[in-house]
Amino acid sequence: MIGLELVVALGMAVLVSGVVAQRFRLAPPVVLLACGVLLGFAPDLLDVHLPSEVVLLLFLPALLYWESLTTSLREIRSNLRGIVLMSTLLVIVTAGAVAWTAHALGVPWGPAWVLGAAVAPTDATAVGVLAGMLPRRFVTTLRAESLVNDGTALVIYALAVGVTIGQEQLSVVHVGGLFLLAYLGGVAAGAVTAAVGIPIRRRLEDPLLGNVAMLLTPFVSFLLAEAIHASGVLAVVTTGLIMSQVGPRIGRAATRQQSQGFWNLSTFLLNGALFVLVGLESHGAVRGLVSGSLIRGLVIVGVVCVVLVAARIVFLFVTVYIIRAVDRRPSQRLRRVSHRTRIVSGLAGFRGAVSLAAALAVPETIGGGAAFPDRDMIVFVTAGVIIVTLVAQGLVLPGVVRWAHLPEDRVVEEERKLAQTVATEEAMAAMPAVAEELGTDPEVVDRLTRELEEHLAVLHAGETQLEDEPALRHDQHYTALRLALLARKRATVVRLRDERRIDDTVLRQIQARLDIEEVRLSQRELVD
Repeated sequence: MIGLELVVALGMAVLVSGVVAQRFRLAPPVVLLACGVLLGFAPDLLDVHLPSEVVLLLFLPALLYWESLTTSLREIRSNLRGIVLMSTLLVIVTAGAVAWTAHALGVPWGPAWVLGAAVAPTDATAVGVLAGMLPRRFVTTLRAESLVNDGTALVIYALAVGVTIGQEQLSVVHVGGLFLLAYLGGVAAGAVTAAVGIPIRRRLEDPLLGNVAMLLTPFVSFLLAEAIHASGVLAVVTTGLIMSQVGPRIGRAATRQQSQGFWNLSTFLLNGALFVLVGLESHGAVRGLVSGSLIRGLVIVGVVCVVLVAARIVFLFVTVYIIRAVDRRPSQRLRRVSHRTRIVSGLAGFRGAVSLAAALAVPETIGGGAAFPDRDMIVFVTAGVIIVTLVAQGLVLPGVVRWAHLPEDRVVEEERKLAQTVATEEAMAAMPAVAEELGTDPEVVDRLTRELEEHLAVLHAGETQLEDEPALRHDQHYTALRLALLARKRATVVRLRDERRIDDTVLRQIQARLDIEEVRLSQRELVD
C-alpha cells in the first residue's frame, strides 16, 4: 500500500502547497519543498527514496519537452551567444569552482568533481516557476540555458564518476570526443525524432491519437539519444524546438485544445511532485551522515551555495566586458543592460531535480568493491544546495528585482495586438473572394463583415489605452452579457436533466459547447 499512500500524499502536498502559495504569495517551490520535508517525518514515508532513473527517464523528458515547446526560438537565436557561453563554459567553470572548494574542505578530488558536476546546471522547471517576474528576454535566456546546460554537466559528471571508479582515462581527445558525441549525437537524435514524428502527426486526425503521439515524442527522442550514448536532454530540447515551429502548420485545433490542457496539468503535477520528493529525499540524505559529518556537510552546503552565486555573477560580469571589447557593432550596444540586471540574472540560477538525480545515481562501490568515497556527503550537499538555492534565492529574488528597476516588457502585448489586427484586416480583404468561392449568402457576408469591423475597432481602441472608448465599452458590455446568458443556458440544461427530460449524454454534449464558448469569451475579456 505504500505506493498508493505515496501517490495520495504527493497529490495532497501539491494541492495544499498550491493553495498556501497563492494565499500568502509565496514561491510555490519553496512551499512544496517545506511540505516534502514535513512529509518526511511520517513513519510510513521514512524509507521513501527518489530513484535517479525516475527523474532522468520519466520526469525529465516530459518537462523538458514542454519547456522547449513553449519557449521562444526567436529569442534564443537573438541571444544565442550568451546562451551557449552560459550552458557550456559557465557550467565547466562552476563545476571546477565547486570541486576546488569541496576539495579544500576535505573532499577527495574525484568526488569533489562529481559534486561540482551535479550542482553546476541550473534547473529549467525551477527557473520557469521562480523567474516569472523577470522580463521575457531574461526568462527566455535563463530557460534556454537551463535546457541545454544539463548536457554539459552530465558529461563532466560521467567523466568524474568514471575516473573515480577507475573506468575512465582523461585525455584531450577522449574528453573532446565525449562532448562532441553528447552534443552532436543529441541534436541528431532530436532531429531524427522530429523528422519521423512530423509526418505521423500530420496523418493523425483523431485528437486522442495525435496527443498520444505527442506524449511519446520526448521519450522516443530521449531513448534514441541514450542508445547512442548521446545527450538525451539535448535530443528532447532539439525535438521540442523543431516541433514548436512545425506544430502550428500540422496540428489540428481539437488536438491543440486537448494537448494544452493535458500538458498544463501534467507538467504542473510533475513539477510539484518533484519538489515534494526533493524535500522527502532530504531526510535520507541527513540520515546517511553521522553527527560529525553532518556539521561538516552543513558547512560545505553553505560555502558551495556562496560559490555558485559568486561564480555565476563573476562570469556574467567578466564575459560581458570581453564581448564588448571584441564586438563593437551598434546592435551589440543596443543589447547592453545595467549591472543591476546582471545581479538579478546571477541570483536566478536555481538548482533542481536533475542535480539530485545525478547525486543519487552515484554508484555505491568502486573497483574492488570498496565504497564510493564520500557518496553520502555528495547526496547530502546536493540536496542541501537545492533547498537553500530555491528557498533563499526564491525569497530574495523579488526584492532584488524591485531594487534593479527592470524595464517593463510590453513586447508580447504589442505583438499580440499586431497579429490580431493584421490577421483581421487580411481576413476582411479576402472576404469577397472566399465568399464567392463558397457561394455564401450576401446577408451572411454583411453580418461577418460587421463583426470583423467591430473587432478591429476594439483592437484600435485598445491601442489608445483609454478604457472609456465607446468601442471598448461596447465590447465589454457584449462580453458580460454573453457570459451571463451562457450561465442561464447552462442552468436550464441542468434543470432539464434533473427533470429527466434530457439524458446525461445530451447534457454533456451541450455543456461542452457552452464551456468552449465561455472559455473563449473569458480569454477575450482578459486579452482585450
